Amino acid sequence: MKGVILAGGLATRLRPLTLVTNKHLLPVYNKPMIYYPIEAMAKAGITEVLITSSPDHAGDFTSLLKSGEHFGLSLFYGVQENPRGIADAIRLAKEFAKNEKILVLLGDGIFNFDLRSIVEEFDKEEKGARVFGMHMATESKQYGVIEMADDGKVLSIEEKPENPKSDIAQTGIYMYDEHVFDYIKTLTPSDRGELEVTDLNNKYLHEGTLKCHILEWWIDAGTSYDELLRANNLVAQKVKEGELS
Repeated sequence: MKGVILAGGLATRLRPLTLVTNKHLLPVYNKPMIYYPIEAMAKAGITEVLITSSPDHAGDFTSLLKSGEHFGLSLFYGVQENPRGIADAIRLAKEFAKNEKILVLLGDGIFNFDLRSIVEEFDKEEKGARVFGMHMATESKQYGVIEMADDGKVLSIEEKPENPKSDIAQTGIYMYDEHVFDYIKTLTPSDRGELEVTDLNNKYLHEGTLKCHILEWWIDAGTSYDELLRANNLVAQKVKEGELS
């Protein structure tokens, strides 16, 4: 499997912090935010990772991360000319993936779940996709909301619903088979002009091959000042408790 980390976007909600830098390069406790998904990839056994970013900051990523040797993997870089959504950013990985399955991480998501066993399991499957969720009693409707059966099969995913069918929020961790790029071609932009990842995941849901795994904790560090502060405090706590390095 190949890895893809999405680190583009304008991050207007974090200005002025992001006026001259990409949000994924902001510090979260003791390291830049982008280190966390890279280290999660290495921990999962992924050895080749594509990082997508905006034209203005692509050079900043290469200056910081270089070849990826420091992390025990090889890094490649792609540029998303315009921020047209997560599914559009995944589309940039088509030539990089070379008909292999991919593990996709959003660059501002932080978690300590070891993905290796699920990566190995998924890599052996003929087709399908995986999403990862977390129980959020009051905040789930701010994200895509996942309804799942006891066996992990996804029954529905709705983007920011007014009346959620569950308290499981869709996190920024996805696994896709090699058909993902064909599905992306069939997507149409949403009302906000983006190719939505929930629409992409629903393609797999409709074919009956989408499964969900539950995380104990995950934090979206790049959505607001408060979440960035909460991420710093939570990561500091997890590092001191030995759950993160």
